Amino acid sequence: MNFPFKAIGFDWAYTLVDLGEEDDRKPLQKVFSFLDDNNISLPDFEVLLDKLRKIFRPMIENSRTTNQEARFEVALGKLIDHFEISLNGGVTLNKLLEVYYQEVYSERKVYPEVVSVLSSIKDMGARMGIVSNTTNPVFMKEKEMQATGLKPFFEFAIYSSETPYRKPHHSIFELAMTHLNMNPSEILFVGDDISMDVAGAQGVGMKSAWLNRGGKNLPAGINPDYELHSLEDLLRIDLAIL
Repeated sequence: MNFPFKAIGFDWAYTLVDLGEEDDRKPLQKVFSFLDDNNISLPDFEVLLDKLRKIFRPMIENSRTTNQEARFEVALGKLIDHFEISLNGGVTLNKLLEVYYQEVYSERKVYPEVVSVLSSIKDMGARMGIVSNTTNPVFMKEKEMQATGLKPFFEFAIYSSETPYRKPHHSIFELAMTHLNMNPSEILFVGDDISMDVAGAQGVGMKSAWLNRGGKNLPAGINPDYELHSLEDLLRIDLAIL
């Protein structure tokens, strides 16, 4: 059996992977301990955490209106500069990001049905890729993808932290179309966010599938082509029973 679309674009967070408890305190504590272990002079932890939030949260709020992603490595760099924290030797910004995100990613879990569904879709000949909004640096997202075991399923991954704009901006979906060299009508986009994923994909002519795991009410003005309650529902869209 062939899948009814030639390709599928997937969102990442809460579509394929449950992010768990999103807490900035624990990962920053890991960074703080790492710096302290390397005898680097630091301010009080609570002062550091408060300043990071004051730097990063406005960046996130701004990204919601401009569609230009807030990049965490920029915020962390500003924090280091503000307190004149001297990095030396093997203590680099990238190393601090690695320490931070190792803790963040430890909370994340691939949803139970994901591997079997992706395997079935791959067997049906559909091509697959990721289009994800993320503040995380790309080199860490690549590590996360590898650690989840999902990397072999995808031809490409596009992250908003390396693109001019984030979803729902048309340009990030158009990058996926360029990777696939397909017309938008040949591509199905699957995601959990009705405005970012569904409206964004439909805006460039893709079909959309809203992954509504929690049984939310459909907001007015946006009509997904398909509504899924589990990723397994993807395997039944050609049977028109959703």
